[in-house]
Amino acid sequence: MQLTHKQLAAGSLAAVLSLAAASAHAEASAAGEYRWVTFVVFAAIILLTMYITYVAAKRVKSASDFYTAGGGISGLQNGWAIAGDYLSAASFLGIAGLISLYGYDGFMYSVGWLVAYITVLLVIAEPCRNIGKYTLADILAYRNDPKKTRIVGALSVITVSTFYLTAQMVGAGVLIKTLIGIDYEVSVVTVGILMLGYVLFGGMVATTWVQIIKAILLVTASIVIVMLVWTPYGFSLPAFLADVIGDPKIQARVATLLGDAAKNMTPAELGQRFLEPGLYFKAPVDQISLGMALVFGTAGLPHILMRFFTVPTAQQARKSVVWAMAIIGGFYVLTLFLGFGAARHVGPAAIAAVDAGGNMAGPLLAQFIGGGPNSFFGNFMLAFVSAVAFATIVAVVAGLVLAAASAMAHDLWVGVVHGGETVAPQQQVRAARIATVLVGAIAITIGIAAKGQNVAVLVALAFAVAASANFPCVLLTLYWKRCNTSGIVAGMIIGTVAAVGLTLVSPNLTYPKAVRAAAHKVLDAEAGKRAAIAEAIASGDEARMAKAKKDEGALDKAVKKANDDIKKVEGQETSFMGLEKPLLELKNPGIFSIPIGFLSVILFSLLGRDKRAEDMWDEVYARQNTGLLAAKASSH
Repeated sequence: MQLTHKQLAAGSLAAVLSLAAASAHAEASAAGEYRWVTFVVFAAIILLTMYITYVAAKRVKSASDFYTAGGGISGLQNGWAIAGDYLSAASFLGIAGLISLYGYDGFMYSVGWLVAYITVLLVIAEPCRNIGKYTLADILAYRNDPKKTRIVGALSVITVSTFYLTAQMVGAGVLIKTLIGIDYEVSVVTVGILMLGYVLFGGMVATTWVQIIKAILLVTASIVIVMLVWTPYGFSLPAFLADVIGDPKIQARVATLLGDAAKNMTPAELGQRFLEPGLYFKAPVDQISLGMALVFGTAGLPHILMRFFTVPTAQQARKSVVWAMAIIGGFYVLTLFLGFGAARHVGPAAIAAVDAGGNMAGPLLAQFIGGGPNSFFGNFMLAFVSAVAFATIVAVVAGLVLAAASAMAHDLWVGVVHGGETVAPQQQVRAARIATVLVGAIAITIGIAAKGQNVAVLVALAFAVAASANFPCVLLTLYWKRCNTSGIVAGMIIGTVAAVGLTLVSPNLTYPKAVRAAAHKVLDAEAGKRAAIAEAIASGDEARMAKAKKDEGALDKAVKKANDDIKKVEGQETSFMGLEKPLLELKNPGIFSIPIGFLSVILFSLLGRDKRAEDMWDEVYARQNTGLLAAKASSH
């Protein structure tokens, strides 16, 4: 369960790792003869997205087409694409799982990720579109030394994208291996080739429409499931919640979480606690640090910032964020019903038995609503949800690859190597495609090398670097007159080092002694639990016998995992950093690294003067508020 917390705390797709492992069980035990349905649904979605790429490829003729779809995406279309970029499998599967296991506290992730877009709307979206042209570094280079800021900006984009890409590729590889049945390595290569097809031939045009289709599928699937869950209650929220908190399965889950504190509580009180905070978050400061990373990290993610350059006007940039907030906000409200619905119908214990982190809550609920594991429609719903999760990964991967390739081709090759001089459009597109192949090859290679590894830390690093390095530099160069090249370079470097360094000494890494202690605790309790299960089976009571058999299956999984964990850390005493336990107890270092990033930009800007940065302030101020000549933003 700790792995899933790390994954969700970073707000990313590393949650698909545990989902995929769980899917193996789900498919093997539930899909049965309907396994072919999964293949058909996967194939249909892949063929649809490839057709979109084929059509989009005809429209890619210039660098602007490749990087920003020629700035011809409307606010509504871009809003859906942003939602597609942002609504990860962790959002769909992870949050629903947390709500099904922890109630109210799980819903706080939905609130955190939605609030992040308020920050984007208020301070980032319109100014970025008015100042930049293609990339994050365009914004930084506008009033600062172009070469220096492009180098540090591009390196930051590549760093964040690589961290994120690795987790995405591993998760996608495991998922497709589990659901279709091909080797992990072949799965990673297949995903990589598919993603390269989108970006290489269709550029931002294809990537945008793949993200739109994926977002529509995700929202549609969620609405259908929620409608089927909520209809029996006459769409009455009080009636639905009353049924949830009155369910014995949920009351038993709360009693387990509270331990001794639950001894003197009535069943009604236990059910009510499911709607109150405190079942999951134990340290408020950790939640604050997580919230900071989610809010500021979102505003610094390179593939999100790139989306604001695809619209023709500042007004459309604002509209796109408003639409994105509406779509994302509506979706996150649906997660409440997905999570509570899964808890009510499937049960927290059954969900945790399949996957300790709860990531299979949504798919299991879909299967239940469709008619159960032995029905065609139930397995069709399971296959559709799994295919949408896969489409989610590929869409986000395409956006990340495009961001990293843009940093290499536009910022480094054109901006630094050629000194910003005019480069023929055909050469720019060729360079972008070569960079795409390079990034794709790196992603595939790292994905194969990371087989079976805990990549949650890389997702934490992505958000931490985006929040601690990218966001302070972008915000201050847009809104502070004294900000200059020295501050930007220092902020990027120091913010990145602080985020990476603090993450590497946090609980995100694997600590062998803690792993062994947790595993031995499970093994020590095995004998007592097996005795209780044997007694229940011998009782002759059908209800007790059925429950005991489920408990036996869950115990077998727990024991196997404990033995596997012990084997993985055999001969190890310390983490990758040589520590026996974390130096920083916070799972996300945002509360420390973000202020360090801001202070670095401010301090080094005050220590050094930059005539260019000061002279161009008036133009920056006018352009970010009016959008005049935004198309020429990178000509300086």
